[in-house]
Amino acid sequence: MKIIRYENTIGGAAWAELLDDGSTREIEGDLFGEFKVTDRVVEPVRVLAPVAPRSILAVGLNYRAHAEESGKTLPDYPMIFMKLPGAVQHPGEPIVLPRVLKSEKVDYECELAVIIGKRCKNVRRAEALDYVLGYTCANDVSARDWQLKKGGGQWCRGKSFDTFAPLGPCLVTADEIPNPNDLRIRTVLNGDTVQDWNTRDMIFDVPSLIAFLSEGTTLQPGTVIMTGTPQGVGMARKPPVWLKAGDSVTVIIENIGALTNPVIEE
Repeated sequence: MKIIRYENTIGGAAWAELLDDGSTREIEGDLFGEFKVTDRVVEPVRVLAPVAPRSILAVGLNYRAHAEESGKTLPDYPMIFMKLPGAVQHPGEPIVLPRVLKSEKVDYECELAVIIGKRCKNVRRAEALDYVLGYTCANDVSARDWQLKKGGGQWCRGKSFDTFAPLGPCLVTADEIPNPNDLRIRTVLNGDTVQDWNTRDMIFDVPSLIAFLSEGTTLQPGTVIMTGTPQGVGMARKPPVWLKAGDSVTVIIENIGALTNPVIEE
């Protein structure tokens, strides 16, 4: 099932099933509890990010080819950092380049995002996918100067500016994607494909990430896990390619869809 979160005519947020013909049917209940799809057709005022996450856990250097282009050795354990929930941006709405705390080195990163559906702690790898509600596209937008040189040794600052975590356009339930590590994943910048790879190249696959993150730590329903990006990021290009006002960035993942965001200045 494909599910969108949308703004309704009274300014509230709700969920609906997205059908193949583009029509939508209202969902009653809570995606993280009991819910059902009704026969009522809805007309979204605008499409929102599929969830409003309680937390965003992200993984760095999780594709072999990206580690190679970065000149890094493969990590022994997942490299975990966090993005603030306030960084979430909706499909079609702009990535805003910071101009007060200025960055001239803002980069794109296409990523598969995992949405945890129920409380989990100390889960085994073999059971990890049982805790997944679904998957969506994500763009781990990164201010490389604040991530690597000005962030005090932490990545969170450069990764958590407002609008730096676009999610969408929909949530695809886990039953529709039995193997999240066999999906084509791409970034298209201004019509040109700049990343094009497959999630099978992850160093730590999705079940391993969920198991690792849940060890000694409770993952609450609605937690978003961003699973890393393949090679082709702007920072690694010669010369580097940084996002600029007027750009359009699209993340495309097989069986999920396309997440497009324009770029503007603050």
